[in-house]
Amino acid sequence: MSDCCCNDAHQKKHTCPVCRNEGSEVSARTITHHIKDAWAWQASAHRYFFCDDPTCEIVYFGDDGSTILKSQLRTCIGVKELSDNTPLCYCFGVTKADFRANPATRDFVIAQTKTGLCSCETSNPSGRCCLKDVPKS
Repeated sequence: MSDCCCNDAHQKKHTCPVCRNEGSEVSARTITHHIKDAWAWQASAHRYFFCDDPTCEIVYFGDDGSTILKSQLRTCIGVKELSDNTPLCYCFGVTKADFRANPATRDFVIAQTKTGLCSCETSNPSGRCCLKDVPKS
């Protein structure tokens, strides 16, 4: 007898069709939050993944070969931009410039996350916790 929890048929990572880097799975809910004209987007894949390669124009790609480019999003993708106005924490609007001016912004983000006031799963285009993107010092 097999344990369904141990035999996960779906891997949480998939290879980007352009840069060939491994992308992490994201929900259609996350994509819908960031894509322009979300009402017109038709999800065609069963699963979607986030490409964090700064040189790749693809942000999301599906297991069916579909892709969503930076230009198709209304959100600036922090890991793909060099601007000081690029978000580090999408939940609370902390930018790279904010962090450079006041590294204590990390403490604020940690405190808010601990109290459950963040919404990283949808606010962060990667679908992961924003703290991963905020430098430690």
